[in-house]
Amino acid sequence: MTGHVRIVNDPIEIVPLIVTFNNKKFKELYELLNKNWLTEEELIAYSDVETVAECLTILKKGNLIEEQWRMPKPGAKPAKEFRTTYSKFRANFQCSMSDLSDLLHIAVSTNEHLRLLVDQIEAEISGGNTSINDMARKLSCNTTVIKGLAKRIPRFDVKGQTLILVERNE
Repeated sequence: MTGHVRIVNDPIEIVPLIVTFNNKKFKELYELLNKNWLTEEELIAYSDVETVAECLTILKKGNLIEEQWRMPKPGAKPAKEFRTTYSKFRANFQCSMSDLSDLLHIAVSTNEHLRLLVDQIEAEISGGNTSINDMARKLSCNTTVIKGLAKRIPRFDVKGQTLILVERNE
């Protein structure tokens, strides 16, 4: 285990943490990565392929894991291995209670309204609108909600003031 402290300065960054620790399978994978360097294939021995892929994506988005190449045995292919980066947590942010409640709701909810909002966001991106501010205006929500959803949904990512679709090709 590392001795690094995860300092969160932006309240949006708590979403991947809450998603990880609110999901029993994600938490178990996190705990395994807290003890050892493991490859994706080794993690699949503890869970299914889809869960491992989604968990690794969320952990990467939250900057909660580090990766390196494992030296292979002669004739074998190298593989990426992962380990948690932080062993401690510190929050250093201030936000409105409304933003905090939105972020907590996004992180733990299975609300159908959020699913519809994600579909609308994806349609906006596919239509060429990547501006977080424009989406928030069109979808009648605030930018915190859009960014929070981007931190929760593996296929979205925030780049500056824009939202992009991420394709998993690792």
